[in-house]
Amino acid sequence: MSFDTDAVHAAREDLTALGVHVPPIDLSSTYPLPSVEAGGEAYDHMGEGRARQEGQTPVYQRLWSPGVARFEEALARLERAEAGVAFASGMAALTATLLSCVAAGTPHIVAVRPLYGGSDHLLETGLLGTRVTWAEPHGVAAAIEADTGLVIVETPANPTLELVDLRALVRQAGAVPVLVDNTFATPVLQRPIEQGASLVLHSVTKFLAGHGDVLGGVIATSEEIAARLRPVRALTGAIMHPLAAYLAHRGLQTLPVRVRAQQDTAQVVAHWLQNHTDVERVHYPGLGDSDPAGLVGDQMSGPGAILALDLGSYERARQVAEGVRLIGHAVSLGGVDSLIQHPAALTHRIVAEEARPDAGILRLSVGLESPEDLIADLAQALGADADAHATSAAVRQLVSL
Repeated sequence: MSFDTDAVHAAREDLTALGVHVPPIDLSSTYPLPSVEAGGEAYDHMGEGRARQEGQTPVYQRLWSPGVARFEEALARLERAEAGVAFASGMAALTATLLSCVAAGTPHIVAVRPLYGGSDHLLETGLLGTRVTWAEPHGVAAAIEADTGLVIVETPANPTLELVDLRALVRQAGAVPVLVDNTFATPVLQRPIEQGASLVLHSVTKFLAGHGDVLGGVIATSEEIAARLRPVRALTGAIMHPLAAYLAHRGLQTLPVRVRAQQDTAQVVAHWLQNHTDVERVHYPGLGDSDPAGLVGDQMSGPGAILALDLGSYERARQVAEGVRLIGHAVSLGGVDSLIQHPAALTHRIVAEEARPDAGILRLSVGLESPEDLIADLAQALGADADAHATSAAVRQLVSL
């Protein structure tokens, strides 16, 4: 089936047989045991990381939950992966992945900046027993050591949308698994496993769920790697909550139409900002200078719905972030409503100074509002004369590009 059809129907094929139209929500924290022996066997089976077998008692929600399993199956289908493992947050998903490297005796991580600030900080602290070597995309091969367990990259990167050629990176990594944070692109625009990556990470909180009301994370990967992640998740209690899984699974049904509509608006807003005299630079893969390798149209099917604008100074960026009226001034991204935030002061303030985004940069997540209304809001926040007729004409012209 096509991607859009999979988004609607994945992991819902049994609903007719169940006599329901939407997936049931099972909030059980524990499950009846048919016998002591059957319970013990199921506990061992799932505790060792193997997928639950049909008819096997789930035992306890920390080991397995039917709604979580549905979401995992659906997301894995969209990412063209064998399996998914869902967690209580994106950071919990990354934590489990790093702990699995430590447990396997491969605690060295090669990472490419920029990354999400929380990911960067977790690697930099070595809190989980890992150690990190930061590398440029072209320097990954030289950074790999005998105990390297993982190469980590985010493309498009948070917050300044740098793109990395995944096929080239995978070639450099050789036998070392590559984890790609695909939160910004989503499987609508980019499927890293098709480019040779071994693991795909999402903050489910963002585009996948899409409405600002879910906290979650997920890894899409092979069954072999998933079997190493599940025991870590069970031991640390990091499984996604069933209600969050239900909402995330529901979010996948509209993911393609949301992402494409948000992308269309983001392209209009990015072009308008690029031509604004008070904006020094717009970081957006849909603009030529942000995609020198031509990865949009090849690795990615489109430039996405996130952009960053450089206003030249912290004070100017602060004024604009605090000056918007329609656009929300808040962290997070990927929801139906547009959000703007100052990365250096918020999501990336814990990143080492030399790797922190410039103080003049704001990150804008474009939602489903009218591009005309978003541009009018940005115009007034920038202090420009927001002539409604002129703004409307500019939008109509950009939409036709």
